[in-house]
Amino acid sequence: MLVGIVVGHAIATVRHPSMKGWRLLVIQPLASDGRSPDGEPIVAVDSLGAGRGSLVIISSDGKGTRELLRSDTTPVRWSVIAICDDNRLPIPQS
Repeated sequence: MLVGIVVGHAIATVRHPSMKGWRLLVIQPLASDGRSPDGEPIVAVDSLGAGRGSLVIISSDGKGTRELLRSDTTPVRWSVIAICDDNRLPIPQS
């Protein structure tokens, strides 16, 4: 699991069938200080309705993501599993 901030969304005109109807968010993982970027942005599916600037927890649990998308063959690795209550962190700038 990682804590990150939603910095945007991704649009894909061609998707794996398991991704049909799912929102794709671009999430910047944050370092332990809760402010500094930690690595490259990640694309994750979202079932919770997070938006730009939301502080979220994402998981790379393959089994959980396959169950969420109801597909044993989905290529999706990351999913949003929580939206944090404290959204006062600024969006990191590239």
